Amino acid sequence: MELELRPRTQQEVRIYFARTRDPEIQARIPQRSQTVEQALEDYRRSLAPGADSYGRTVWADGVYVGDVWCYCIHAEPDPDAMVSYCIFEKDRWGQGVASRALEQFLADAGPRFGLKRVGAFAYADNPASVRVLEKNGFAIQETFEEEGRRSFYLVREIEETGRLDKWNTE
Repeated sequence: MELELRPRTQQEVRIYFARTRDPEIQARIPQRSQTVEQALEDYRRSLAPGADSYGRTVWADGVYVGDVWCYCIHAEPDPDAMVSYCIFEKDRWGQGVASRALEQFLADAGPRFGLKRVGAFAYADNPASVRVLEKNGFAIQETFEEEGRRSFYLVREIEETGRLDKWNTE
């Protein structure tokens, strides 16, 4: 399978918003934007200089299947960010698309923003998402309840060498 990350466009923001209205997807990933207009405004803010979010679209075999992004990017004093992803094309679930997309995205976003640490949240009842994160070097740091759901906070540390292939998974 050919996997490619591409810049986001307004058209893809609209497609993503529509595809993620699916109740099964909404149960797996919290969504801030409640309208397509809010989603487009968030997208426009991400394009501004100094934006604290950065995203890419995920394409598998030439088909748009989801998004991966980081948010809450902090530059000082110890650069970090949160990461999230969603593969909305259900026939691609279980094929390694999310794992590979996250791997490629981190190899880009880590050095782009000089990140030393990347965090992520996952619902405990979504073990596939937890596995995607663990395959990419994340480890559970905290377990908590949010709105009645058991959730995990996971972290991936980047070694001091700054090399793309050296992510500390211990």
